[in-house]
Amino acid sequence: MPSQRDARALLWCYNPRTVVPVTEKALQLAQIEKLLASHSLHGSESLCKLLRYLAHHSLEHPGTSPKEYQIATEVFGRQEDFDPHVDSMVRVQAGRLRTKLGEYYSSEGADDPIVVEIPKGTYALSFHPRPHAVARNHANTSHEMAPGNLEVPDRTSRTGIVAIVALSVVLASAVAVATDRFLNRRVAEARVASDSPDMPVAFHVFWRGFLTGPQEPWVIFSNAAFVGRPYVGMRYFNRAKDSGAVITDFYTGVGEVLAIHALDNVFGKLHQQIRVKRGSLFSLDDAKNNDLIFIGSPSENLTLLELPNTEEFAFKQITSGPRMGTMEIINFHPGSGEPKEFLPSLPDETLTEDYSVIALKRGLNPAHSVLILAGATTIGTQAAVEYVCQQNSLEELLLRLSVSNSGELKPFEAVIRVKVTRGVPVSSELVALRKAPS
Repeated sequence: MPSQRDARALLWCYNPRTVVPVTEKALQLAQIEKLLASHSLHGSESLCKLLRYLAHHSLEHPGTSPKEYQIATEVFGRQEDFDPHVDSMVRVQAGRLRTKLGEYYSSEGADDPIVVEIPKGTYALSFHPRPHAVARNHANTSHEMAPGNLEVPDRTSRTGIVAIVALSVVLASAVAVATDRFLNRRVAEARVASDSPDMPVAFHVFWRGFLTGPQEPWVIFSNAAFVGRPYVGMRYFNRAKDSGAVITDFYTGVGEVLAIHALDNVFGKLHQQIRVKRGSLFSLDDAKNNDLIFIGSPSENLTLLELPNTEEFAFKQITSGPRMGTMEIINFHPGSGEPKEFLPSLPDETLTEDYSVIALKRGLNPAHSVLILAGATTIGTQAAVEYVCQQNSLEELLLRLSVSNSGELKPFEAVIRVKVTRGVPVSSELVALRKAPS
């Protein structure tokens, strides 16, 4: 049993203004992770997303409840015109989550010391200790303090109990903080592997970094601004020449549309949702807190111009000659037998050949990843996405990158040559590859 002197020392270290809030938050986060990994929520990705979002909001903004509109647009990807009076989706999902929490605490979580609830009429999570668990813990502590029902002085007993409780709180704080750092990703990795055992290993290796984050990855597709009208001629908005012009519309190529479909199909099989957003609505604040997948070249996906971009291969618009206006890919450090530039078919000819860039980079926040999938044309962009969504090409890429089934995918940049027939990419070949230094 700790001495009275030890107890006083422990109590001196136990500052309620610093230790308790950190400990409570860490324990609450650990309880959320336990819920996310539970059988009750297994396979319910939408409910897991909702629970994680509500937990983050409640811990960061205690006493406030997120609005239905926030949840609909930020969690479930609803459009900006979402009307909660017409669409009851958020209320339905919250009701489902409320039921699942009740099921959990009546079965596998019956002995959990922390209960998480969504009180009706609000979307703010509540965390509170289970009363019988606290009583049982105190009873056990008292029993250990006095084995065999021996009488001990009240003062000494109380001091010893306080010392043990304080020591337990300090140790729990250290363990919970460490758990908070590592449990989230490990639980997510285990859940991804168990939820999609039939997917080829190459998909798990390549997409692992986009499957285990706290939020779903964002897919940002090109949505370039245009000036003019279809009946008089339209062209890309040029900041230098069109500063006073009215932007009449935003357009997205057919290749980007088909690319999003391919990505959504793969992520669906991997039991992960994606959040799709137009490049014209994307902000740098979004880039700091999310894993990002960019679809489309910087000529149309303009946000790429403001982010850490490719270093070995870059898009450049040709400004003169027969290819004026065409996008080419510059090869800054050509390898043996490689050209200095990769050029698609001439603009006045039927498109039969295109080139695309596939690049994995670190984000503005190095904890996040940025994947760039872009072609010189919209068809090349489609081919780049399909390349990383098909087993044979993924396996070839991982082999060239020397990544094993259990290895870690590190940043790289690659160029593929695309053969096009009647506006459809029919085959792709890896023609240049640069790996990040070890």
